[in-house]
Amino acid sequence: MATDTQQPTELKKNPFSWWKVALPVVIGLAVVFWMLYSESQGEDMAAVWQSIHFSWQTVLALILACLFMLGRDYGLSWRFRTLTNRELPWSKAWKVDLLCEFTSCVTPSAVGGSSLGMVFLNSQGIEFGRATTLMMTTLFLDELFFVIACPLVVLFTPAGDMFASGSDAFSDGIKMTFWIVYALLFLWTLILFLGIIWRPFWIRKVITRIFRWRLLRRWSAQADELSQNMIATSAELKSKPFHFWLEVFGGTALSWLSRYLVVNALFFGFVPGSLPDQWTILARQFVIWVVLMVSPTPGGSGLSEWIFSEYYSDMLLSAGLVLILAVFWRMISYYVYLIIGAIIVPGWARKTFQRIRHSPDAAEQNSGNEPTE
Repeated sequence: MATDTQQPTELKKNPFSWWKVALPVVIGLAVVFWMLYSESQGEDMAAVWQSIHFSWQTVLALILACLFMLGRDYGLSWRFRTLTNRELPWSKAWKVDLLCEFTSCVTPSAVGGSSLGMVFLNSQGIEFGRATTLMMTTLFLDELFFVIACPLVVLFTPAGDMFASGSDAFSDGIKMTFWIVYALLFLWTLILFLGIIWRPFWIRKVITRIFRWRLLRRWSAQADELSQNMIATSAELKSKPFHFWLEVFGGTALSWLSRYLVVNALFFGFVPGSLPDQWTILARQFVIWVVLMVSPTPGGSGLSEWIFSEYYSDMLLSAGLVLILAVFWRMISYYVYLIIGAIIVPGWARKTFQRIRHSPDAAEQNSGNEPTE
């Protein structure tokens, strides 16, 4: 698999369409407008907005929030460059990062940007089999970060602060959801560790046996491809030196922490006196993103705004203000990437499809379809 040079089937058709971009926007805006309407029944939202003073601290906070998102992009681009042994220049690594983030915006959170990451890497000159190996590595690194970081955050954060909110029912629900998703995440990370680092052939045998069951037999080809990718990934990763792992995990940690710190910056700018609560604000971001891993909506749209508003409501006197912060948060960390992706994807798709049409495989297929006399 690692040496496969055939064009992937995912590139034969455009994986994006206008409705995939419009759907998360519609869902997100619908939830925001519904929440605004609900809050306006008991609170004057115009007065809440007028109470916000755009001082130097607010402007600084917005700049910091944008810089943190750039830090997220830098971390992932750095990771792509390291994984490709610096073969991918910064410009192409940055483009792959933006394409992956756009994919995350228009697909359910469980799918994420990794689902088409190998396609994006392949379009930038990385052989498809190797690109698949690299994306499995990024998936493992992301899950490993959560598996390691979440217990540490819980350990150093009082439970009353970690899972508190304005509603006891919400607090209990998000706590239970967090631990259930974390347990599944831990199990999945363990499978990835066994599959791509320690015992890939053992995992392949298990996967093969499972997908022999009648109910799962229709996905046996995809399961076999997954197990082959694990074996190819294992062979490549076992040869990597220790400093390689430090770099790629450092890029992973930088990208996730930078994303979380956007909320810290917003609280710093819009909520005077929030400095003592900065650790709690950061800790709750870990909970939010773990819960959003099972969001059925594209990019967590709708659910993200609602969870944010409920989860941080106990830290603000005004429910309207926490909703405004949620909107700023999503604008900086989500809608910006949706807009950027909508701009760069058409050009990427056009160049990619032109390359496929002029590839030797495509020419051979077309000649094979010509009628014979």
